[in-house]
Amino acid sequence: MTQQKPEPIPVTVLTGYLGAGKTTLLNRILTEPHGKKFAVIVNEFGEVGIDNDLIVESDEDVFEMNNGCICCTVRGDLIRIIEGLMRRPGRFDGILIETTGLADPAPVAQTFFVDKDVRSKTRLDSIITVVDAKHLLEEVDRAHEAQEQLAFADTIILNKTDLVSDDEIFAVDQRIRRINPTASIIRSQRCDVDILSLLDRKAFDLDHILEIEPDFLDETHEHEHDEHVTSFSLVERQPMDPGMFLNWLQSTVQAFGMDMLRMKGIISFAGDADRFVVQAVHMLLEGEHQRPWKDSEERVTRLVFIGRDLPKDIITDGFAKCRAVRQAAE
Repeated sequence: MTQQKPEPIPVTVLTGYLGAGKTTLLNRILTEPHGKKFAVIVNEFGEVGIDNDLIVESDEDVFEMNNGCICCTVRGDLIRIIEGLMRRPGRFDGILIETTGLADPAPVAQTFFVDKDVRSKTRLDSIITVVDAKHLLEEVDRAHEAQEQLAFADTIILNKTDLVSDDEIFAVDQRIRRINPTASIIRSQRCDVDILSLLDRKAFDLDHILEIEPDFLDETHEHEHDEHVTSFSLVERQPMDPGMFLNWLQSTVQAFGMDMLRMKGIISFAGDADRFVVQAVHMLLEGEHQRPWKDSEERVTRLVFIGRDLPKDIITDGFAKCRAVRQAAE
């Protein structure tokens, strides 16, 4: 009898700009009676760590990386720590990674794309970004890290809502939506949120999200503004030519990947009974067939791009040329 391979351990990345409340959220996760066991990886910027001392005492294992920003120098350390955790006796219910407030979350996410051993034993479950509702509007326009943390999020905790008015909360919400139209937004005071609803929710698994919310990518309205990071959507009801589309997508990622923070989508290919799901983090692209299209759902191709000054006209034109009907006509 063959031994069943254990399920990959979910990994939750906690990010957010300086002072937003990441450590407060982490402490809530570690102290609330949810009955789960976590390994915690705390990233510091600088030789002397502080965040580790701010974390409450708990039964969890805390690992500190303080030889640089996780987005610059220590991806190798992250891989080694995770591989070490996998060799330990017993099993964790999850791994929590708290990044420094100056970190770009992309390389953290990329770790779970590119390292085969890590990917076989863990799965990126969610990127949670904590936002200071009182200071976001001033921070987001002067700190590109704040914009990119919002862009990569699957879940955004709009914290410190007790310090602002309803009109200010609305303005912050609208500003977030201009950067990231698909993330869930949870309002909170002192990160007092339902912890279990944040963990093991498969928020980074696009196909899982589409099962729960079939209209997740239906952002047909535009997000065109003059901000540094913006988003836009492409929708096509005609089936796409597989060869043309995949070639276009690969060339688009190669050309604009450095400025393409996140891309996610579901594709309807001509002559293919299955949905094809794609997502990218910068220049790392992955795609695979998922379940068959259901009789009750419309076969629509939907793509969402979030990035820095992406040439929407060029990307839209290339996308339109991938329709199977266009090739047939030519």
